[in-house]
Amino acid sequence: MYKRCIKRWLDFLLSLCGILVLSPVLLIVAVLVRVKLGSPVLFRQERPGRYEKIFTLYKFRTMTDERDEAGNLLPDDRRLTGFGKMLRSTSLDELPELFNILKGDMSVIGPRPLLVRYLPRYNEFQRQRHNVRPGLTGLAQINGRNAITWEEKFAYDVEYVKHLTFAMDVRIFIGTIRAVVKREGISSETNATMEEFMGN
Repeated sequence: MYKRCIKRWLDFLLSLCGILVLSPVLLIVAVLVRVKLGSPVLFRQERPGRYEKIFTLYKFRTMTDERDEAGNLLPDDRRLTGFGKMLRSTSLDELPELFNILKGDMSVIGPRPLLVRYLPRYNEFQRQRHNVRPGLTGLAQINGRNAITWEEKFAYDVEYVKHLTFAMDVRIFIGTIRAVVKREGISSETNATMEEFMGN
């Protein structure tokens, strides 16, 4: 019952309340991104959602558009500014995803939506992560975030899919607040964000 209908209604109410309450923060961050990083303010990217249906994810920009002499974007660690790092460490860059939740593309709690190009690289076990809506935060995010391996991350995602309950969502929500306050697991050991998933 919770998984089929209650969860979606809770997502809608929580995201709507979040947008209303945090609208001053959204406005301030948008202005700062425009001043410090330029336009566009929002980062838009296609991601796979529930049952691998593609949707457009919204986030605040955290990187510049600096390119090399050949016109290729510089590596993430070269384009990620101090301001961008602050947005990521506080998860403020994720706030526009509240609109994705309101629309029904995402849930408050669920496996994080990854890149479309990863889809053919999953094995059957890992592909189960798409049996629910992707989330703003999830079980992997309170157990290491980007500091754990892809295998560990997918294991947490599938565990969530198989044991999804209201109690688990509450536990993840509380754990997320703790992780954001402590600013844990923001980057992997070898990358400014997370190494690309290349498959198994």
